[in-house]
Amino acid sequence: MGYLNSYEKKGKFITLEGIEGAGKTTQLTVVRHCLEEQGIAVLITREPGGSPVGERIRELLLDPAGQGMTATTETLLLFAARAEHIAHRIRPALEQGTWVLCDRFTDATYAYQGGGRGVAPERIAVLEDYVQGPLRPDLTLLFDLPAASGLARAGRRSEPDRFESEAERFFEDVRARYLALAELYPQRVRLIDAEAPVEQVSAQVRKQITAFLAGVGR
Repeated sequence: MGYLNSYEKKGKFITLEGIEGAGKTTQLTVVRHCLEEQGIAVLITREPGGSPVGERIRELLLDPAGQGMTATTETLLLFAARAEHIAHRIRPALEQGTWVLCDRFTDATYAYQGGGRGVAPERIAVLEDYVQGPLRPDLTLLFDLPAASGLARAGRRSEPDRFESEAERFFEDVRARYLALAELYPQRVRLIDAEAPVEQVSAQVRKQITAFLAGVGR
């Protein structure tokens, strides 16, 4: 079926997760520098998006005019974008030995559509297996902070998109699901205190990446 298997996947797959305002975009640069200092080729990408079709779907998903979109439609659109992303960017990079650094991936679907929208995790899991096959991140950095703090930060940077316009309670539910994922997958998901000053957050990130590199023999 063309899915990645253990022989084809030469690169590592690292994802960054967290609610709005968690500082993921800033810390992507920190992770990239940590990897490139070790001579590792890195592809930086994002979800939703990451491919031409995926970016068009992203526009649709974030457009405030789309208020009222059903949770089912939203979830299916995310996985449609993800299928394109994997086929055209993530899988080819990993097969070539490039490490992929992605701003959000399927954990975000479990958190936003599962925790926030109430989509059953079993339904998300079916789509995850169908679209991704065995592909899962090797490491996930989860940037955690209270919903109120994240929304305050996000509100200072730009006009709210369709997700950022949700009530604080929505993001509390998203955060709770993220934390549940961290408990469920402690070997993969590493918690970062994103409410700390940015220099301290960066120090946490470097520590986690250094430990990960040591574990994979880099």
